[in-house]
Amino acid sequence: PIVYSLCQYGEDAVWQWGPSVGGNLWRTTGDISGKYARMAEIGFSQVGLAKYAGPGHWNDPDMLEVGNGGMSTDEYRTHMSLWAILAAPLLAGNDLTKMTPETVALLTNHDVIAIDQDKLGRQGDRVSADGPVEIWVRPLADGGAAVGVFNRSADGTTATVDLAKLGFGHAAKVRDVWAGKERSASGPTKFSVPGHGVVLLRVSR
Repeated sequence: PIVYSLCQYGEDAVWQWGPSVGGNLWRTTGDISGKYARMAEIGFSQVGLAKYAGPGHWNDPDMLEVGNGGMSTDEYRTHMSLWAILAAPLLAGNDLTKMTPETVALLTNHDVIAIDQDKLGRQGDRVSADGPVEIWVRPLADGGAAVGVFNRSADGTTATVDLAKLGFGHAAKVRDVWAGKERSASGPTKFSVPGHGVVLLRVSR
């Protein structure tokens, strides 16, 4: 058994025909690099591709650059969070023999990996964009969702998330994944999001 990865560098709309030739994943973009601008260009350009992904066949926005030194911790969290919401293959592109404890923690965060590997296999997509703030949502197998609140500005900002508009009532449980703690989010809730950073929430009914 193999995992069959197609690499057309995002050309020829490979996501439309990849499954028909036995592809398990296919590159949806050109090559990534270790800089925030390129990672963001690739990651946030995946809007509208969710319908082509599912169990056994995945959109691949290229490997992870976590630990290669070209981004801040907040930018790496954005990278990991966005790839998890995209149900992207998590291919470590760094030198595994020279990882700092921080890099290990970023790459092995259990809650982030659980979102990426969710058995429902549905890719997330963007639900809103307001200035530099984008909100992406991925449905999960337990009936909940992963919600990524991304700040594409280099400056910190405050973003509002209304879970009711995302289909969740007041009984929803909210976990701030990177903070590792539960959050109160009844009604529209404001979150502080660092520059080029993210607040990644796991919402359960």
